Amino acid sequence: MFRAAGSRICSVERYDVERDEWEALDGLPRFRAGCVGFAVREGGEEREFWVMGGYGDSRTVSGVFPVDEYYKDALVMELRGNGGGKWRELGDMWGAGETPRFGKIVMVEDEDGGSPPAIFMLDDNDILRYDMASNRWQKECSVPRRAPCKSSYGLVVLNEELHVMTIVNGIDSTETRRSRHQKRAETLFMQIYHPRKKTWRCLVTKPPFRQPLDFSTTVMCPIQL
Repeated sequence: MFRAAGSRICSVERYDVERDEWEALDGLPRFRAGCVGFAVREGGEEREFWVMGGYGDSRTVSGVFPVDEYYKDALVMELRGNGGGKWRELGDMWGAGETPRFGKIVMVEDEDGGSPPAIFMLDDNDILRYDMASNRWQKECSVPRRAPCKSSYGLVVLNEELHVMTIVNGIDSTETRRSRHQKRAETLFMQIYHPRKKTWRCLVTKPPFRQPLDFSTTVMCPIQL
């Protein structure tokens, strides 16, 4: 899973770990920033590279306030052994009358490699699942406990589960009772969703950081050893 933020770009490159080299691929049809990209595997090999969301041009409201124009489509590039192919545009991911959502996107890979990855979006309190066949987002479920006012969610995939994280206060647990002397310490509340079982569980812990966490700017990813 890759995320592009900051400056609008259209260049695409693939890194070869064995040769320690970057390979230039066909550029995006339009400039984008803030988009999400991921590789789709088939038979243990990467077959396609997908890019979703992001924003390109901007417009002004009342001629003063700049507003980004968000993309509502998806792009797919076929990956080959000697490089990538051309981009294929899948069109609008939202149906007529639907309000586009622009939340955090993550991918859950099938560890056996027999099924396409499951793609999820966290927008406000809702989790949506992307259907590749219809090129549409559909609501999967809602987060059991909403994030406190003026706070944000973090979203990461671990062991094929969605971890929805937020910083909260007022949760009373064995661990928090043991650390009453750390009254100013923040509490990390994780709501964990299993897509196959469609079940929720939760964990409460203390972040290992002294500085406050801002999930709107924090970058998270799993690391396997």
